[in-house]
Amino acid sequence: MSAVHTTEAAGGTPKTAEVAVIGGGVIGLSIAFHLAEAGVRTVLLERDALGSGASRATADVVRSYFAGNPISSALAVRSLAAYHDFPERPGTALHLRHVGYLVLFTEPGQIEEFERDLPAQRAAGVQVELIGADDARELNPLIGDPDVLAAAWSPDAYVCDTSAIVSGYAQAARRAGAVLLTNSPVTRVDPRAGRVRTSAGTVTAETIVCAAGAWSAPIAAGAGVDIPLTAPITQVLLTTDPLPPGTPDIPVTLHAASGLLVRVRDGRLLIGMGYPGPDRDEWQAAVAARLAATYPSLAGARLHTAVTGLRDASPDKTAFIGGSRSFMYAAGFSGHGLCNAPAAGEVIRDLYLGKDPGIDMTTLASTRRG
Repeated sequence: MSAVHTTEAAGGTPKTAEVAVIGGGVIGLSIAFHLAEAGVRTVLLERDALGSGASRATADVVRSYFAGNPISSALAVRSLAAYHDFPERPGTALHLRHVGYLVLFTEPGQIEEFERDLPAQRAAGVQVELIGADDARELNPLIGDPDVLAAAWSPDAYVCDTSAIVSGYAQAARRAGAVLLTNSPVTRVDPRAGRVRTSAGTVTAETIVCAAGAWSAPIAAGAGVDIPLTAPITQVLLTTDPLPPGTPDIPVTLHAASGLLVRVRDGRLLIGMGYPGPDRDEWQAAVAARLAATYPSLAGARLHTAVTGLRDASPDKTAFIGGSRSFMYAAGFSGHGLCNAPAAGEVIRDLYLGKDPGIDMTTLASTRRG
């Protein structure tokens, strides 16, 4: 998706707010919307255009199942319900297209791990089951890898339009009274004084919320808060040439051992597999080899860069959400941000208002130990 461009509020940077949200991606915008909807005077500060960071480098998929991570799954279940209600609240049609999510297992240990994880996933509200290799091939006829033993099948996965989510939250936040400022990089934060300094001026706020994605670690450190984020990661998604006529639509499909993730978009295959690292050519060659092994009919397909973006990450791939009255954070979503955004906004809102967020906050705290 492309970034959502917006104009700054008339009159420049407001001098005061109850909450200053740093970051104008889908997480920050969800937070701004939920706070403003609750009557909280909110200012959002974005260094570039809205949705210009990790939010522009997604596969445009929302789902509820995150293998081995029932905490992220619980946030995703809650968020998926919010996305279904998006036309009513905040008031934007999303046109979710149901595709389902398939995870291919090629090793017995992966099946055992799935079965150990299943009770926690079910407790989180995830619909997922183990199916045989033949059933997996029926769902995705492109699969030709003879090593596939079984698969996890979760029907709750949908293709969406990330830019519509970004725009929907932005428009609704403004309608509720939030001020959204773009091209306003934060240069300093002082939670004790309640000040956020930007290139355009200083905002004084009772609470500062850091939702700055890949830029969250230095902002938090400047506030004297330790969020143990790993180094930001460059996400790269690839695409093929147009697929042959008659190629079936398929579920979003993950090859568990390699991390190869594919879905059909606009008549082409959209592809992700981990992160490129320093040798982009070597990574792309590995993607091509794995693609050919899993989907032999696509062997030799030319691969092109579809989108790139910088994203934040946590050591256990679970977000950090929490903080104090003066400084809160929502960071480290590790590629789960789009699927977790509505719930993250609800949780930060409830924490600010002193309400029960409906989740064990110790599992999201920056002080947790994996």
